[in-house]
Amino acid sequence: MNFSNRVALVTGSSSGIGAAIACELASGGAKVAVHYRGNEAGAHAVQEKIASGGGVCRIYQADVSDAGQAAALVKQVQGDLGSLDILVNNAGTTRDTLLMTMKEEDWDVVIHTNLRSVFTVTKAALRSMVKQRWGRIINITSVVGLSGQAGQSNYAASKAGMIGFTKSLAREVASRNITVNAVAPGFVPTALTDLLSDEQRAGILASTPLGRMGTPEEIAWAVAFLAAERSGFITGHVLTVDGGLVMA
Repeated sequence: MNFSNRVALVTGSSSGIGAAIACELASGGAKVAVHYRGNEAGAHAVQEKIASGGGVCRIYQADVSDAGQAAALVKQVQGDLGSLDILVNNAGTTRDTLLMTMKEEDWDVVIHTNLRSVFTVTKAALRSMVKQRWGRIINITSVVGLSGQAGQSNYAASKAGMIGFTKSLAREVASRNITVNAVAPGFVPTALTDLLSDEQRAGILASTPLGRMGTPEEIAWAVAFLAAERSGFITGHVLTVDGGLVMA
C-alpha cells in the first residue's frame, strides 16, 4: 500500500502489535512517529528496523493518558514531520483480576491507559485533520471488548468504550473526509498474552476456528488496509482479526 507523503503516529509502538503497525506503515512510505512511555530500548529497535528498510521515523516519549503530554506529543510530531494524517491509538495495558479482588488502581490504570489516551491523543490530532480535510484514525480495541472475558472487566470496559468512541466520532467527522475505524485483534503472542496460563491458552486455541493465534503482522496489515486512500468509504467499522473467535 502506498503511504507516501503521509505522516503516521502509532501510540504504544515500541513492541508487539504497535511495532508491527509502525513497520508496516513505514514500509508503504509513511513517515512514522514511534511512541513509547517506558520502553525506550524497544522504540530504538523499531527505529533501527524501519531505517534498515529505508523508512523514515522518529521516536517520541509521552504518557498519552495525560492530556498535556498528549497534546505536546501531537504538536511535536507535526512540527518534526510536517503533518499528522494517520493516527493509530494502540497504547494499552492490563491489570487482570476478578472484580471482587480488583483494586481501584487496577481499574484506573487500565481505563486511563487504554481509553483516556484515545480521547486525549485523538482530540489533539483532530483539528489539523479537519483543517486538511483528510485523516485516518484507527483504534486498536480487542475481541474482549465485544465478548467479555472473566477477570478482565477493566480491560473489557476500556476496549468496549473504544468501540463506542469510534462509532460516535466517525459520525462527527465524516463530512470532513476523516474516517474512524477500529481493529479488534483476537489473541496474538505479545507481552500481554504472555501472562496467560497454559490452560487459558489451550482454551483460546480450542475456541478459535482457525486453531491458532494471530501474528502482529496480520493485525498490522488490517490497520494498513483501513489507513489506505482506497478505504475511504469505510468508517465506523470494527474489523475483527481473530481467526473467527467471535464471529457473529
